[in-house]
Amino acid sequence: MYTLVTATAQPTVDVVRGLRAEHLAAPTPCSEYDVRALLNHLLFWGPSLVGAARKEAVAPPAPNEQDVDLTDGDWAKALEAHLDELAKAWSEPDAWQGTTRMGGPMKMPASMIGGMALGELVVHGWDLARATGQSPRWDDDVVQAVYEGVAATADQGREMGVYGPEVPVPADAPVLDRLLGLTGRDPRWTPEAQ
Repeated sequence: MYTLVTATAQPTVDVVRGLRAEHLAAPTPCSEYDVRALLNHLLFWGPSLVGAARKEAVAPPAPNEQDVDLTDGDWAKALEAHLDELAKAWSEPDAWQGTTRMGGPMKMPASMIGGMALGELVVHGWDLARATGQSPRWDDDVVQAVYEGVAATADQGREMGVYGPEVPVPADAPVLDRLLGLTGRDPRWTPEAQ
């Protein structure tokens, strides 16, 4: 999987480069987030995902630190830098070996957290793109790998509140559409329909 990380991150980086300040209040397919809140989510949890790859203990942020300051206009550079750091960290073969932690005391298989990182890149990259009228394209092998990882953990993710209720998608639909449906997203979502 470590060989797929750069190809997974690059389309999301391209989406971030296409974001503008006027997009911040736009709704996203992730119903609990507008663009600003989704950027905040990515920046907030980013250090934990990078730390997990490096097997470094990263304390979870305090609840009052959950809002990243997006008013200074540097949020796009900050997010691009984070995505670059995330891709570098998870591109190391050792990142996928053994167990690690993601900001808490519980150890999990590193490969599971790495799969979560790839899923975040594709799914939230798609969320941001759809919200702002962009059309990223991930390689087929990337989408297939992320789909398989999400399919293996989707029920658990729904129980934990990470994913919404599954959106039915035809079995012969593109893999990206089936991936999105597993995470509770409608692949046909548009901002105009909100």
